[in-house]
Amino acid sequence: MSALKKKTKKTSAKPAAKGRPAGKSAKPAARSVRPARRVIPAIPALKAKSRGEKSAAKPMVVMPKIPAHLIAAVRALDDKKAVEIRVLEMGQISSIADFLVIATGTSEPHLRALRIALEHALDDVGVTSRSESQRDSGWTVVDAFDVLFHVFRDDIRKSYALEALWKDGLDIPVSAILKA
Repeated sequence: MSALKKKTKKTSAKPAAKGRPAGKSAKPAARSVRPARRVIPAIPALKAKSRGEKSAAKPMVVMPKIPAHLIAAVRALDDKKAVEIRVLEMGQISSIADFLVIATGTSEPHLRALRIALEHALDDVGVTSRSESQRDSGWTVVDAFDVLFHVFRDDIRKSYALEALWKDGLDIPVSAILKA
């Protein structure tokens, strides 16, 4: 017998998983996605530190379909210099409204100007609205059926903390609404 042994090539076959024939891979279960949503890219992932590393894939944020009157109203608030505008989608957690918009005005005259701008923007797109405010209360509510607008003075907004009350709502970036 020769001193050199003949090398044999081993085949690497993966064993079949239980309940599946060999060669079949498990497919993940399909996730249901609401058809009325569109995908908007979120903040880009950070660059990898070294040149050899691959950067992580960009995270995707699923955005709800934004109604035209909500876009017009948020633009009106932004044009009138409302501060800290937040838009929350409430459709899955509340039967009161689909969206909640919270904004801050700097004074009572600013609150009145924001309310008037909201009402005009909603009237321009054909949506009827109702507003409620009391003199020197620091809080104005505009109800546009499926969207509720709360406009506060800063101290009143901190006191009521509606963002904390509705923290389960999906926070929609205002910049995405203004670009729409």
